Amino acid sequence: MGRVRVKPSKSQSFVGMIAGGVFAIIGFSVFWRAGLFGVIWTLMALAITGLHAYNYFSNKGIASWEIDVEANSQLTSEKDDFEFRLRKLNRLKEDGLITETEFEKKRAEIIKSRW
Repeated sequence: MGRVRVKPSKSQSFVGMIAGGVFAIIGFSVFWRAGLFGVIWTLMALAITGLHAYNYFSNKGIASWEIDVEANSQLTSEKDDFEFRLRKLNRLKEDGLITETEFEKKRAEIIKSRW
């Protein structure tokens, strides 16, 4: 089982960065009058701005969530590959690029390789 990290898109990070910056400006303007609340507000706004700025300017970024991927995904990929190969072979036959004999021979190979 593996994990896939999912981070916000660039546009989502940009909007979050701008919104966080606006809230940080509000925090700085209210900082002296609101006491502890103003300090907490400003620090949270700066953290939000920093997180979204990092995701926006970095290729790696910080994931918003992670998805567990089961090992069965390999079986799905093998099935998809098997189907893809048969469809491609059928297309070659329909387009007249291979003969019926070549088609049957290769089809048998593909089916045999699946098992």
